Amino acid sequence: MSNSPYTALVSRILFPLHELVKRHTSVRARRQLEASQWWSQDQLQALQFQRLRRLLARAQSQVPYYRDLFAAIGFDPARDLQSLADLQRLPRLDKAAVRAAGERLKAIDAVGLARFNTGGSSGEPLVFYIGRERVSHDVAAKWRATRWWDVDIGDREIVVWGSPIELGAQDGARAVRDRLLRTQLLPAFQMSPEKLDGFLARIRAARPRMLFGYPSALSHIARHAQARGQRMDDLGIKVAFVTSERLYDDQREQISRTFGCPVANGYGGRDAGFIAHQCPHGGMHITAEDIIVEILDPDGNPVPAGAAGEIVVTHLATGDFPFIRYRTGDVGVKGTEPCGCGRGLPLLKEIQGRTTDFLVARDGTVMHGLALVYILRDLPQVKAFKIVQESLDQTRVQVVADAPLGAAHQAIVDGFRARLGREVEVVVEQVEAITPEKSGKFRYVVSKVDAAHMEAMV
Repeated sequence: MSNSPYTALVSRILFPLHELVKRHTSVRARRQLEASQWWSQDQLQALQFQRLRRLLARAQSQVPYYRDLFAAIGFDPARDLQSLADLQRLPRLDKAAVRAAGERLKAIDAVGLARFNTGGSSGEPLVFYIGRERVSHDVAAKWRATRWWDVDIGDREIVVWGSPIELGAQDGARAVRDRLLRTQLLPAFQMSPEKLDGFLARIRAARPRMLFGYPSALSHIARHAQARGQRMDDLGIKVAFVTSERLYDDQREQISRTFGCPVANGYGGRDAGFIAHQCPHGGMHITAEDIIVEILDPDGNPVPAGAAGEIVVTHLATGDFPFIRYRTGDVGVKGTEPCGCGRGLPLLKEIQGRTTDFLVARDGTVMHGLALVYILRDLPQVKAFKIVQESLDQTRVQVVADAPLGAAHQAIVDGFRARLGREVEVVVEQVEAITPEKSGKFRYVVSKVDAAHMEAMV
Protein backbone atom coordinates (compact mmCIF):
# COMPACT_ATOMS: atom_id res chain seq x y z
CA MET A 1 0.00 0.00 0.00
CA SER A 2 1.45 3.33 -1.11
CA ASN A 3 0.80 5.90 1.62
CA SER A 4 2.36 9.20 2.57
CA PRO A 5 4.53 9.39 5.73
CA TYR A 6 1.73 11.29 7.49
CA THR A 7 -0.86 8.64 6.56
CA ALA A 8 1.47 5.95 7.89
CA LEU A 9 1.83 7.93 11.14
CA VAL A 10 -1.94 8.15 11.53
CA SER A 11 -2.81 4.58 10.56
CA ARG A 12 0.02 2.94 12.53
CA ILE A 13 0.31 5.16 15.59
CA LEU A 14 -2.24 7.97 16.08
CA PHE A 15 -5.42 6.08 15.24
CA PRO A 16 -4.38 2.93 17.16
CA LEU A 17 -3.72 5.19 20.19
CA HIS A 18 -7.14 6.78 19.70
CA GLU A 19 -8.78 3.34 19.69
CA LEU A 20 -6.75 2.23 22.70
CA VAL A 21 -7.95 5.24 24.70
CA LYS A 22 -11.55 4.38 23.76
CA ARG A 23 -10.91 0.75 24.80
CA HIS A 24 -11.65 -0.52 21.30
CA THR A 25 -9.97 -3.59 19.80
CA SER A 26 -10.37 -2.49 16.18
CA VAL A 27 -6.65 -2.66 15.35
CA ARG A 28 -6.37 -6.30 16.38
CA ALA A 29 -9.71 -7.09 14.75
CA ARG A 30 -8.61 -5.52 11.44
CA ARG A 31 -5.42 -7.57 11.40
CA GLN A 32 -7.43 -10.72 12.01
CA LEU A 33 -9.86 -9.79 9.23
CA GLU A 34 -7.03 -9.17 6.78
CA ALA A 35 -5.79 -12.71 7.43
CA SER A 36 -9.19 -14.46 7.44
CA GLN A 37 -10.38 -12.81 4.21
CA TRP A 38 -8.23 -15.37 2.34
CA TRP A 39 -9.65 -18.37 4.20
CA SER A 40 -11.77 -21.02 2.51
CA GLN A 41 -15.56 -21.13 2.86
CA ASP A 42 -15.22 -24.11 5.24
CA GLN A 43 -12.81 -22.20 7.49
CA LEU A 44 -15.05 -19.13 7.56
CA GLN A 45 -18.13 -21.21 8.37
CA ALA A 46 -16.27 -22.97 11.19
CA LEU A 47 -15.42 -19.54 12.64
CA GLN A 48 -19.03 -18.42 12.26
CA PHE A 49 -20.27 -21.51 14.09
CA GLN A 50 -17.82 -21.02 16.95
CA ARG A 51 -18.79 -17.36 17.38
CA LEU A 52 -22.51 -18.09 16.95
CA ARG A 53 -22.43 -20.66 19.74
CA ARG A 54 -20.74 -18.11 22.01
CA LEU A 55 -23.26 -15.39 21.10
CA LEU A 56 -26.30 -17.60 21.72
CA ALA A 57 -24.89 -18.91 25.01
CA ARG A 58 -24.44 -15.36 26.27
CA ALA A 59 -27.88 -14.37 25.00
CA GLN A 60 -29.39 -17.27 26.96
CA SER A 61 -27.60 -16.45 30.20
CA GLN A 62 -27.41 -12.63 30.12
CA VAL A 63 -30.18 -11.21 27.90
CA PRO A 64 -33.69 -11.31 29.43
CA TYR A 65 -35.45 -11.22 26.04
CA TYR A 66 -33.57 -14.24 24.69
CA ARG A 67 -33.56 -16.09 28.02
CA ASP A 68 -37.36 -16.05 27.95
CA LEU A 69 -37.59 -16.72 24.21
CA PHE A 70 -35.30 -19.75 24.32
CA ALA A 71 -37.25 -21.14 27.29
CA ALA A 72 -40.55 -20.60 25.48
CA ILE A 73 -39.49 -22.48 22.34
CA GLY A 74 -37.40 -25.10 24.16
CA PHE A 75 -34.09 -24.07 22.59
CA ASP A 76 -30.78 -24.69 24.36
CA PRO A 77 -27.71 -23.49 22.38
CA ALA A 78 -25.41 -26.04 24.02
CA ARG A 79 -27.72 -28.88 23.03
CA ASP A 80 -29.53 -27.72 19.92
CA LEU A 81 -26.94 -25.75 17.94
CA GLN A 82 -25.09 -28.43 16.00
CA SER A 83 -24.60 -26.54 12.73
CA LEU A 84 -25.19 -23.11 11.23
CA ALA A 85 -28.46 -24.42 9.80
CA ASP A 86 -29.82 -24.77 13.36
CA LEU A 87 -29.92 -20.97 13.57
CA GLN A 88 -33.13 -21.24 11.54
CA ARG A 89 -34.88 -22.72 14.57
CA LEU A 90 -34.98 -19.23 16.06
CA PRO A 91 -37.62 -16.67 15.07
CA ARG A 92 -36.61 -13.66 13.06
CA LEU A 93 -36.16 -10.34 14.85
CA ASP A 94 -37.86 -7.32 13.30
CA LYS A 95 -37.93 -3.65 14.25
CA ALA A 96 -41.29 -3.99 15.98
CA ALA A 97 -39.87 -6.72 18.23
CA VAL A 98 -36.83 -4.56 19.06
CA ARG A 99 -39.11 -1.65 19.99
CA ALA A 100 -41.33 -3.90 22.10
CA ALA A 101 -38.41 -5.59 23.89
CA GLY A 102 -36.62 -2.34 24.70
CA GLU A 103 -34.22 -2.67 27.62
CA ARG A 104 -34.83 -6.43 27.81
CA LEU A 105 -32.53 -6.86 24.81
CA LYS A 106 -29.62 -5.49 26.84
CA ALA A 107 -27.21 -8.00 28.35
CA ILE A 108 -27.22 -7.82 32.14
CA ASP A 109 -23.41 -7.84 32.22
CA ALA A 110 -22.99 -5.20 29.49
CA VAL A 111 -21.00 -2.08 30.34
CA GLY A 112 -20.23 1.08 28.40
CA LEU A 113 -23.15 0.81 25.97
CA ALA A 114 -23.89 3.71 23.63
CA ARG A 115 -27.50 4.53 22.75
CA PHE A 116 -28.34 4.83 19.06
CA ASN A 117 -31.47 5.29 17.04
CA THR A 118 -32.43 5.26 13.43
CA GLY A 119 -35.60 6.91 12.18
CA GLY A 120 -36.13 4.81 9.07
CA SER A 121 -38.50 5.72 6.28
CA SER A 122 -41.49 5.87 8.62
CA GLY A 123 -39.81 8.32 10.98
CA GLU A 124 -40.61 6.06 13.94
CA PRO A 125 -37.33 5.74 15.84
CA LEU A 126 -35.68 2.38 16.44
CA VAL A 127 -33.71 2.67 19.68
CA PHE A 128 -30.91 0.19 20.32
CA TYR A 129 -27.54 -0.04 22.04
CA ILE A 130 -24.05 -0.80 20.77
CA GLY A 131 -21.16 -2.04 22.87
CA ARG A 132 -17.42 -1.72 22.39
CA GLU A 133 -17.07 -5.13 20.73
CA ARG A 134 -19.59 -4.23 18.03
CA VAL A 135 -17.99 -0.81 17.46
CA SER A 136 -14.51 -2.34 17.23
CA HIS A 137 -15.57 -4.96 14.70
CA ASP A 138 -17.53 -2.52 12.54
CA VAL A 139 -14.58 -0.10 12.49
CA ALA A 140 -12.26 -2.97 11.59
CA ALA A 141 -14.51 -4.19 8.77
CA LYS A 142 -14.78 -0.73 7.22
CA TRP A 143 -11.04 -0.19 7.68
CA ARG A 144 -10.22 -3.45 5.92
CA ALA A 145 -12.46 -2.58 2.99
CA THR A 146 -10.93 0.90 2.75
CA ARG A 147 -7.47 -0.61 2.40
CA TRP A 148 -8.61 -2.79 -0.51
CA TRP A 149 -8.58 0.40 -2.57
CA ASP A 150 -5.03 1.49 -1.66
CA VAL A 151 -6.22 4.19 0.71
CA ASP A 152 -6.00 4.23 4.50
CA ILE A 153 -7.04 6.09 7.63
CA GLY A 154 -5.09 9.34 7.57
CA ASP A 155 -5.46 9.88 3.83
CA ARG A 156 -7.35 13.08 3.01
CA GLU A 157 -11.08 12.37 2.96
CA ILE A 158 -14.27 14.29 2.22
CA VAL A 159 -17.40 12.85 3.89
CA VAL A 160 -20.82 13.94 2.64
CA TRP A 161 -23.24 12.81 5.32
CA GLY A 162 -26.51 13.74 6.90
CA SER A 163 -26.94 11.64 10.01
CA PRO A 164 -27.80 13.80 13.02
CA ILE A 165 -25.48 11.57 15.06
CA GLU A 166 -22.41 12.64 13.08
CA LEU A 167 -23.54 16.19 12.47
CA GLY A 168 -24.37 16.65 16.14
CA ALA A 169 -21.06 15.25 17.32
CA GLN A 170 -18.84 17.99 15.94
CA ASP A 171 -17.57 19.17 19.30
CA GLY A 172 -14.02 20.36 19.96
CA ALA A 173 -12.56 16.90 20.53
CA ARG A 174 -14.20 15.54 17.39
CA ALA A 175 -12.98 18.50 15.35
CA VAL A 176 -9.41 17.90 16.53
CA ARG A 177 -9.68 14.22 15.72
CA ASP A 178 -11.01 14.95 12.23
CA ARG A 179 -8.15 17.38 11.59
CA LEU A 180 -5.61 14.77 12.67
CA LEU A 181 -7.26 12.13 10.48
CA ARG A 182 -7.60 14.69 7.63
CA THR A 183 -11.35 14.19 7.35
CA GLN A 184 -13.76 16.97 6.37
CA LEU A 185 -17.51 16.60 6.83
CA LEU A 186 -19.96 18.25 4.43
CA PRO A 187 -23.66 18.22 5.47
CA ALA A 188 -25.84 16.31 3.02
CA PHE A 189 -28.90 18.25 4.19
CA GLN A 190 -27.63 21.52 2.76
CA MET A 191 -27.69 21.23 -1.01
CA SER A 192 -28.61 24.71 -2.30
CA PRO A 193 -26.70 25.91 -5.38
CA GLU A 194 -24.66 28.27 -3.19
CA LYS A 195 -23.80 25.46 -0.78
CA LEU A 196 -22.89 23.19 -3.68
CA ASP A 197 -20.52 25.83 -5.06
CA GLY A 198 -18.88 25.89 -1.64
CA PHE A 199 -18.65 22.08 -1.57
CA LEU A 200 -16.86 22.05 -4.91
CA ALA A 201 -14.42 24.68 -3.68
CA ARG A 202 -13.70 22.71 -0.50
CA ILE A 203 -13.20 19.46 -2.38
CA ARG A 204 -10.82 21.15 -4.80
CA ALA A 205 -8.88 22.79 -1.96
CA ALA A 206 -8.63 19.54 0.02
CA ARG A 207 -7.62 17.36 -2.96
CA PRO A 208 -8.84 14.26 -1.10
CA ARG A 209 -7.65 10.74 -1.80
CA MET A 210 -11.16 9.44 -1.11
CA LEU A 211 -14.79 10.51 -0.95
CA PHE A 212 -17.42 8.95 1.29
CA GLY A 213 -21.16 9.55 1.33
CA TYR A 214 -24.65 8.77 0.12
CA PRO A 215 -24.75 7.98 -3.62
CA SER A 216 -27.57 10.49 -4.08
CA ALA A 217 -25.51 13.24 -2.43
CA LEU A 218 -22.25 12.54 -4.29
CA SER A 219 -24.04 12.23 -7.63
CA HIS A 220 -25.90 15.49 -6.93
CA ILE A 221 -22.59 17.28 -6.28
CA ALA A 222 -21.17 15.68 -9.42
CA ARG A 223 -24.08 16.89 -11.55
CA HIS A 224 -23.68 20.39 -10.12
CA ALA A 225 -19.99 20.37 -11.06
CA GLN A 226 -20.94 19.32 -14.58
CA ALA A 227 -23.57 22.05 -14.82
CA ARG A 228 -21.02 24.64 -13.65
CA GLY A 229 -18.42 23.36 -16.09
CA GLN A 230 -16.15 22.69 -13.09
CA ARG A 231 -13.57 19.98 -13.69
CA MET A 232 -13.11 17.63 -10.70
CA ASP A 233 -11.29 14.67 -12.26
CA ASP A 234 -7.81 16.18 -11.86
CA LEU A 235 -7.61 16.05 -8.04
CA GLY A 236 -6.06 12.63 -7.62
CA ILE A 237 -9.11 11.05 -5.96
CA LYS A 238 -8.53 7.31 -5.74
CA VAL A 239 -12.04 6.07 -4.88
CA ALA A 240 -15.54 7.21 -3.91
CA PHE A 241 -17.14 5.05 -1.21
CA VAL A 242 -20.95 5.10 -1.18
CA THR A 243 -23.36 3.50 1.28
CA SER A 244 -26.75 3.69 3.06
CA GLU A 245 -28.81 3.90 -0.15
CA ARG A 246 -29.29 1.85 -3.27
CA LEU A 247 -26.60 2.78 -5.81
CA TYR A 248 -28.10 3.22 -9.27
CA ASP A 249 -26.05 2.69 -12.43
CA ASP A 250 -26.45 6.28 -13.58
CA GLN A 251 -25.23 7.53 -10.17
CA ARG A 252 -22.14 5.32 -10.36
CA GLU A 253 -21.39 6.56 -13.86
CA GLN A 254 -21.90 10.22 -12.93
CA ILE A 255 -19.70 10.06 -9.81
CA SER A 256 -16.97 8.10 -11.57
CA ARG A 257 -16.90 10.36 -14.63
CA THR A 258 -16.99 13.63 -12.69
CA PHE A 259 -14.40 12.75 -10.05
CA GLY A 260 -12.27 10.51 -12.24
CA CYS A 261 -12.28 7.54 -9.87
CA PRO A 262 -14.00 4.18 -9.34
CA VAL A 263 -17.04 3.93 -7.07
CA ALA A 264 -16.98 1.35 -4.27
CA ASN A 265 -20.42 0.35 -3.07
CA GLY A 266 -20.99 -0.54 0.58
CA TYR A 267 -24.01 -2.18 2.18
CA GLY A 268 -25.08 -2.07 5.80
CA GLY A 269 -26.73 0.08 8.41
CA ARG A 270 -26.30 1.44 11.88
CA ASP A 271 -28.63 -1.27 13.18
CA ALA A 272 -27.54 -4.23 11.04
CA GLY A 273 -23.82 -3.45 10.92
CA PHE A 274 -21.24 -3.37 8.12
CA ILE A 275 -22.60 -6.21 5.97
CA ALA A 276 -20.72 -6.07 2.66
CA HIS A 277 -18.32 -3.96 0.63
CA GLN A 278 -17.19 -3.96 -2.98
CA CYS A 279 -13.60 -4.80 -3.84
CA PRO A 280 -11.70 -3.48 -6.89
CA HIS A 281 -12.65 -6.66 -8.80
CA GLY A 282 -16.33 -5.77 -8.38
CA GLY A 283 -17.39 -8.38 -5.82
CA MET A 284 -19.63 -7.31 -2.91
CA HIS A 285 -17.92 -9.26 -0.13
CA ILE A 286 -19.92 -10.14 2.98
CA THR A 287 -18.11 -9.53 6.28
CA ALA A 288 -18.57 -13.22 7.02
CA GLU A 289 -16.30 -13.27 10.08
CA ASP A 290 -18.77 -11.00 11.89
CA ILE A 291 -22.08 -11.42 10.10
CA ILE A 292 -24.17 -14.41 9.00
CA VAL A 293 -26.37 -13.48 6.04
CA GLU A 294 -29.50 -15.45 5.19
CA ILE A 295 -31.65 -14.90 2.09
CA LEU A 296 -35.22 -15.90 2.91
CA ASP A 297 -38.64 -16.11 1.28
CA PRO A 298 -41.69 -14.40 2.89
CA ASP A 299 -42.31 -17.48 5.05
CA GLY A 300 -38.77 -17.37 6.44
CA ASN A 301 -37.40 -20.29 4.43
CA PRO A 302 -34.01 -20.13 2.67
CA VAL A 303 -34.30 -19.50 -1.06
CA PRO A 304 -32.27 -21.48 -3.64
CA ALA A 305 -28.81 -20.19 -4.51
CA GLY A 306 -29.02 -17.24 -6.88
CA ALA A 307 -32.65 -16.42 -6.01
CA ALA A 308 -33.89 -13.18 -4.50
CA GLY A 309 -35.21 -12.90 -0.98
CA GLU A 310 -35.14 -10.79 2.16
CA ILE A 311 -31.71 -10.22 3.68
CA VAL A 312 -31.66 -11.39 7.32
CA VAL A 313 -28.49 -10.95 9.36
CA THR A 314 -27.00 -12.18 12.61
CA HIS A 315 -24.23 -9.92 13.87
CA LEU A 316 -21.80 -12.06 15.85
CA ALA A 317 -20.27 -9.11 17.74
CA THR A 318 -23.52 -7.94 19.34
CA GLY A 319 -23.50 -9.89 22.60
CA ASP A 320 -24.25 -6.71 24.56
CA PHE A 321 -27.47 -6.10 22.60
CA PRO A 322 -27.98 -9.05 20.25
CA PHE A 323 -29.13 -8.72 16.66
CA ILE A 324 -29.99 -12.35 15.91
CA ARG A 325 -31.77 -13.12 12.63
CA TYR A 326 -32.53 -9.43 12.19
CA ARG A 327 -34.79 -8.54 9.26
CA THR A 328 -33.18 -5.74 7.30
CA GLY A 329 -36.20 -5.18 5.06
CA ASP A 330 -33.85 -5.34 2.06
CA VAL A 331 -34.05 -7.71 -0.88
CA GLY A 332 -30.90 -9.33 -2.25
CA VAL A 333 -29.30 -12.28 -4.01
CA LYS A 334 -26.25 -14.21 -2.84
CA GLY A 335 -23.50 -14.85 -5.36
CA THR A 336 -22.69 -18.38 -6.47
CA GLU A 337 -19.30 -17.78 -8.11
CA PRO A 338 -16.05 -16.73 -6.37
CA CYS A 339 -14.66 -13.24 -6.88
CA GLY A 340 -11.65 -12.77 -9.11
CA CYS A 341 -9.74 -11.17 -6.24
CA GLY A 342 -9.26 -14.58 -4.62
CA ARG A 343 -10.84 -13.74 -1.26
CA GLY A 344 -12.89 -16.50 0.30
CA LEU A 345 -15.53 -14.11 1.62
CA PRO A 346 -19.00 -14.91 0.23
CA LEU A 347 -20.64 -12.46 -2.12
CA LEU A 348 -23.87 -10.54 -2.44
CA LYS A 349 -24.56 -10.69 -6.17
CA GLU A 350 -27.37 -8.15 -6.01
CA ILE A 351 -28.87 -5.74 -3.51
CA GLN A 352 -32.18 -4.96 -5.12
CA GLY A 353 -33.32 -2.44 -2.52
CA ARG A 354 -35.74 -2.29 0.35
CA THR A 355 -39.07 -4.06 0.26
CA THR A 356 -40.58 -0.57 0.19
CA ASP A 357 -38.58 0.12 -3.00
CA PHE A 358 -40.98 -2.29 -4.73
CA LEU A 359 -44.38 -1.29 -6.02
CA VAL A 360 -47.61 -3.25 -6.40
CA ALA A 361 -49.80 -2.83 -9.45
CA ARG A 362 -53.58 -2.71 -9.04
CA ASP A 363 -53.80 -6.36 -10.19
CA GLY A 364 -51.28 -7.47 -7.52
CA THR A 365 -48.21 -7.64 -9.75
CA VAL A 366 -45.07 -6.71 -7.80
CA MET A 367 -42.41 -4.70 -9.62
CA HIS A 368 -39.25 -2.88 -8.70
CA GLY A 369 -39.48 0.90 -8.45
CA LEU A 370 -37.13 1.18 -11.41
CA ALA A 371 -40.14 0.40 -13.62
CA LEU A 372 -41.37 3.92 -12.85
CA VAL A 373 -37.99 5.54 -12.29
CA TYR A 374 -37.04 5.00 -15.93
CA ILE A 375 -40.16 6.86 -17.10
CA LEU A 376 -39.01 9.97 -15.26
CA ARG A 377 -35.35 9.66 -16.22
CA ASP A 378 -36.30 9.65 -19.90
CA LEU A 379 -37.76 13.16 -19.55
CA PRO A 380 -34.97 15.69 -20.15
CA GLN A 381 -36.54 18.51 -18.11
CA VAL A 382 -36.83 16.34 -14.96
CA LYS A 383 -33.90 16.98 -12.61
CA ALA A 384 -35.04 15.18 -9.45
CA PHE A 385 -38.05 13.20 -8.28
CA LYS A 386 -39.61 11.08 -5.57
CA ILE A 387 -42.31 8.44 -6.06
CA VAL A 388 -44.63 7.57 -3.16
CA GLN A 389 -47.18 4.78 -3.60
CA GLU A 390 -49.81 5.86 -1.09
CA SER A 391 -52.10 2.89 -1.78
CA LEU A 392 -53.04 0.48 -4.54
CA ASP A 393 -55.34 3.23 -5.83
CA GLN A 394 -53.06 6.26 -5.65
CA THR A 395 -49.43 7.02 -6.43
CA ARG A 396 -47.92 10.45 -5.94
CA VAL A 397 -44.79 11.75 -7.64
CA GLN A 398 -42.87 14.92 -6.79
CA VAL A 399 -40.86 16.36 -9.66
CA VAL A 400 -38.17 19.02 -9.78
CA ALA A 401 -37.91 20.37 -13.33
CA ASP A 402 -36.09 23.25 -14.98
CA ALA A 403 -39.22 24.22 -16.93
CA PRO A 404 -42.98 23.68 -16.70
CA LEU A 405 -43.79 20.02 -17.32
CA GLY A 406 -46.35 20.72 -20.00
CA ALA A 407 -46.96 17.57 -22.06
CA ALA A 408 -44.54 15.67 -19.82
CA HIS A 409 -47.18 15.77 -17.06
CA GLN A 410 -49.51 13.58 -19.09
CA ALA A 411 -46.61 11.37 -20.19
CA ILE A 412 -45.84 10.63 -16.54
CA VAL A 413 -49.49 9.86 -15.76
CA ASP A 414 -49.85 7.60 -18.81
CA GLY A 415 -46.57 5.81 -18.17
CA PHE A 416 -47.36 5.15 -14.52
CA ARG A 417 -50.89 3.93 -15.31
CA ALA A 418 -49.54 1.60 -17.99
CA ARG A 419 -47.58 -0.21 -15.28
CA LEU A 420 -49.74 0.24 -12.17
CA GLY A 421 -53.21 0.00 -13.74
CA ARG A 422 -55.39 2.30 -15.80
CA GLU A 423 -57.70 3.06 -12.86
CA VAL A 424 -54.89 4.18 -10.54
CA GLU A 425 -54.86 7.89 -9.64
CA VAL A 426 -51.45 9.39 -10.43
CA VAL A 427 -50.82 12.75 -8.73
CA VAL A 428 -47.92 14.75 -10.21
CA GLU A 429 -46.59 17.64 -8.13
CA GLN A 430 -43.94 20.00 -9.49
CA VAL A 431 -41.87 21.20 -6.52
CA GLU A 432 -38.80 23.38 -5.96
CA ALA A 433 -36.80 20.66 -4.16
CA ILE A 434 -37.13 17.14 -2.81
CA THR A 435 -36.92 16.90 0.97
CA PRO A 436 -34.53 14.21 2.22
CA GLU A 437 -35.35 11.71 4.94
CA LYS A 438 -34.60 12.72 8.54
CA SER A 439 -31.32 10.80 8.26
CA GLY A 440 -30.22 12.95 5.31
CA LYS A 441 -30.65 10.06 2.91
CA PHE A 442 -32.67 10.37 -0.26
CA ARG A 443 -35.11 7.72 -1.41
CA TYR A 444 -36.44 7.70 -4.96
CA VAL A 445 -39.25 5.23 -4.31
CA VAL A 446 -41.38 4.57 -1.21
CA SER A 447 -44.36 2.21 -1.14
CA LYS A 448 -46.85 2.33 1.71
CA VAL A 449 -48.74 -0.68 0.41
CA ASP A 450 -49.20 -3.34 3.10
CA ALA A 451 -46.36 -5.86 3.16
CA ALA A 452 -48.87 -8.68 2.57
CA HIS A 453 -49.12 -7.54 -1.04
CA MET A 454 -45.40 -8.12 -1.42
CA GLU A 455 -45.50 -11.90 -0.94
CA ALA A 456 -45.40 -12.55 -4.67
CA MET A 457 -42.02 -10.83 -4.81
CA VAL A 458 -39.84 -13.85 -4.27
